[in-house]
Amino acid sequence: MPMPSEDWVEHGSSRQRAWVDEAVRRVEADANRSADTHLHVFPLPSHWNIDLYLKDESVHPTGSLKHRLARSLFLYGLANGWITEGTTIVEASSGSTAVSEAYFAHLLGLDFVTVVPRRTSPEKIALIERYGGRCHFVDAPPDMYTEAERLAAKADHHYMDQFTFAERATDWRGNNNIAESIFDQLSLERFPVPDWVVMGAGTGGTSATIGRYVRYRRHPTKVAVVDPENSAYFPGWATGASDYATGMPSRIEGIGRPRVEPSFVPSVIDLMIPVPDAASVAAMRHLQRVTGLCAGGSTGTNLWGVWHLVARMLHEGRSGSVVTLICDGGDRYRHSYYSDEWVSERGWDLDPYTNAIEEFLTSANWNPPTAG
Repeated sequence: MPMPSEDWVEHGSSRQRAWVDEAVRRVEADANRSADTHLHVFPLPSHWNIDLYLKDESVHPTGSLKHRLARSLFLYGLANGWITEGTTIVEASSGSTAVSEAYFAHLLGLDFVTVVPRRTSPEKIALIERYGGRCHFVDAPPDMYTEAERLAAKADHHYMDQFTFAERATDWRGNNNIAESIFDQLSLERFPVPDWVVMGAGTGGTSATIGRYVRYRRHPTKVAVVDPENSAYFPGWATGASDYATGMPSRIEGIGRPRVEPSFVPSVIDLMIPVPDAASVAAMRHLQRVTGLCAGGSTGTNLWGVWHLVARMLHEGRSGSVVTLICDGGDRYRHSYYSDEWVSERGWDLDPYTNAIEEFLTSANWNPPTAG
């Protein structure tokens, strides 16, 4: 039978395919150049027989956990044919994801524009612009979504939409994702399978990856997600309402959302812990005083949850290990979380939370302040 060549439809070109092949090589080469992130040991009292590890995601080339997400989103977009030569990348972000995506867009020679809240730290804005990205500001964080969709509704534009695609862009079975990395690095420790892994939720992609991985590998590890004030994740998880919304922005950059995002997978989360914002900042600052590690506010949120869980393990007489994340470096927050004046303007009293942490690490007596 003759082939009706006049009816054939062929999309793309050999040039486009060659460009995508080279783009994937560049993104993969970037990962190959970067050693795995460090797993620091936090100095707990030795007689507790509990080990605490901090996975330092601040050492990525763009300085945060979001470097992993941005890499996965770019590979996902390239593999799906959504990103080609000349594509303008559009994103909605509270800051760190935009920094990392601007880096990868620059690596591939693509234009990048991100919709960010006007209150985003000037340090993050400077980093986005350093990589050639452009910031489009909105006054109300919930407006980011529709504004990003509007900007992306042009030919040759692609909306990355981290809040939808974060949980599916990363291969949760392995392929050097953050979960596989944690377990590989713990393999020679005295408690190589942690009792808990603790993290916050921005998109929900990290908790989805880790939660799926521990089930796939049949580990008994439990996943705890900490959530700051104003976020919809904790009340949505507690009530089972996937459409829960607060309409209010999180004051801890990088985690917490005014609505439950599509990438948030509540079924892989064993425990959620609401954390007062002042506790996040107190724990972040305490970390720097004790270890010299300068981290952002979301790391403090993680640590406040860690202290709850370590206290529980002590109460139950259990030994083991706990892992949490240093999400990003503290240099991005010199004018906010590390500024006494900025903290005071928000009416946050850090002392009760600082005192609770110090008392706990001295006496094993965990007596956190009552919320509110």
